[in-house]
Amino acid sequence: MKEYSYNQKIEIIKENANTPKHIGIIMDGNGRWAKSQGLPRVAGHNKGVESVEAVVEGCAELGVNNLTIYTFSEENWKRPSWEVAALMQLLVSTINKKVKRLVKQNVQIRTIGHLNKLPEKAQKSMISAIQKTKRNTGLILNVALSYGGRQELLDAVKKLATLVKLGELNPEEITDTYISNELDTKGQPDPDLIIRTGGENRISNFLLWQIAYSEIYVTKTPWPEFRKPHLVEAIWDFLSRERRFGEISEQVQSKIAFNNF
Repeated sequence: MKEYSYNQKIEIIKENANTPKHIGIIMDGNGRWAKSQGLPRVAGHNKGVESVEAVVEGCAELGVNNLTIYTFSEENWKRPSWEVAALMQLLVSTINKKVKRLVKQNVQIRTIGHLNKLPEKAQKSMISAIQKTKRNTGLILNVALSYGGRQELLDAVKKLATLVKLGELNPEEITDTYISNELDTKGQPDPDLIIRTGGENRISNFLLWQIAYSEIYVTKTPWPEFRKPHLVEAIWDFLSRERRFGEISEQVQSKIAFNNF
């Protein structure tokens, strides 16, 4: 098999029609990284901000249109109060500091999850960033805050049930498209690739509906150490896979041959 240099891989990814249009990242390993360095857990979260910046720039350069980062889950509220407070403070300081750069980079910020559960200061910072970047036409950056996949589905079911109760929707009319249109990611393609850092092999209640056909890439690299070269390797691995969506390999290859004819 031919070996490619790092720069060659970047050029191939940028030109490849199969490069993932939407990537979701479960940013795990901050606490373990900090512990391995003899530092407090919050140091891992602080260092992880650099990884977010690197990956946002990398995705924009490589032709990824949507990036969803699992920033703070519904379950994270169970963490010690001092850590939750530190995370909220970090969120506010980071978004306030980086929003001008995101505007320059043509990145549009959106949030998924229950933003209203965050402290008022954090809510205001995120809403301000959303407003300042809403006209940007480049990478869409979904920041998952107080997010849980089950809760998202529950919210969608309740909305549809209300429409049925009001007589505005027939249950027989409900399709997967109806459900997708009630999710936080409405109007965006489902993730092609899910990256989990830190080595754990689970999806942690992340985008449960949307990742039905996503490819999953797990790396032992903790999030604070994850940079553009790691992103490139994840996408390179993705491009080596055959996505069948229920078909057999021969059907997929036949379609590829037809499209290339």
